[in-house]
Order: sequence, then C-alpha cells, then structure tokens
Amino acid sequence: CTPPPRCTVWATVKAVVSTQSTGEKQRLDVVSCGNKWDIIRKCICSAYFHQAARLKGIGEYVNARTGMPCHLHPTSALYGMGYSSDYVVYHELIMTSKEFMQCVTSVEAEWLAELGPMFYSIKESVHSIEEGKAKAAERRKQMEQELAEAEEALEAERERQSAPSSSRRAIATPGHNKTPARTPRRLGF
Repeated sequence: CTPPPRCTVWATVKAVVSTQSTGEKQRLDVVSCGNKWDIIRKCICSAYFHQAARLKGIGEYVNARTGMPCHLHPTSALYGMGYSSDYVVYHELIMTSKEFMQCVTSVEAEWLAELGPMFYSIKESVHSIEEGKAKAAERRKQMEQELAEAEEALEAERERQSAPSSSRRAIATPGHNKTPARTPRRLGF
C-alpha cells in the first residue's frame, strides 16, 4: 500500500502515531480535543502565522506580510468550497503559472494578532466620526495627564538634587588644601 501525497489523512495519522509514541516515552497522557476543531486550527496557526494570507477577491489571496498574490491549490480542501475564509495559513507555495498555496488551513484574524504580534495587529474600528473623535480626545486627555505627572516627578527630582545637602562633602583638589602637619613616610621597595 503506497501512501497518498503529503498533507492528507495518511500524513495526519502518521503524525498522530508519532506524537502518541513520543507521549508514551515521556509518560504524558494523550487528551483528545473531541470535535473542537478550533483548537487544532489555532495550533496550526501558532506554527504557520508567518505564512498567512488574507482574501483579496474570489479565490485570490494576498500574503499578509509581503503582499504577493497567491491562490488556493485545486487539490486543497478549501478550494471550491463555496465559502472563502478571510484569513488562511499555508505550508508551502507552489510556483506554476500562478503562486498556489498548498496545505491550507482557515484561521481567525484575532489568532494571528495573538500568536504573531510582531507581524500583525488589529485596528480599532469606529462606527461613526463622532465616536472616533471622542476616543481620540480621551486618549489625548490621558496622555496629557501622564505627561503632567511625569513633569511633576521630574521637577521634584530636580528640586531634591538642587537642595543643599545637610552633610557637607569635601572635594579634594590638588594644590588648594593645606598639607597636613605630619606627612606619612613613604616606603620604598
């Protein structure tokens, strides 16, 4: 029996068996996620967040980091499904007449921002111009308050440093001090 191509059920079964044998060696319990496929999708997203693409048009995606257009491979399970996911992660790109993504998994935008914050962030959306202005004014007020607190702390630090200290410190400068009555003898070797 020859195994089917990569990224199919055979590869998944092989990976699960390998993981189970590793878990038995390490004495770890194998726990199933049941039918909660979002856990598996989020796990895949944590590994491939740097290879994410967002939907541009019908069947066309754009790499989220580079902006390079790519398409779903016709052998992909998501191809021709009738529903296009907004964001996907992929294992590899195949270059033919177009760039095709192979081994594709649908993911959520929030997962990309959570698992790859160095690459992705979520923009705050506002529903009206007034709401946006109110949020901006609130942020500005908060920043002005933080600035005032920082200036007060800086001023207090300057006052503390410029206030004369109660203990007088002598500064030794050559030639200005009197020589002691008795100078220590120098030992020569």
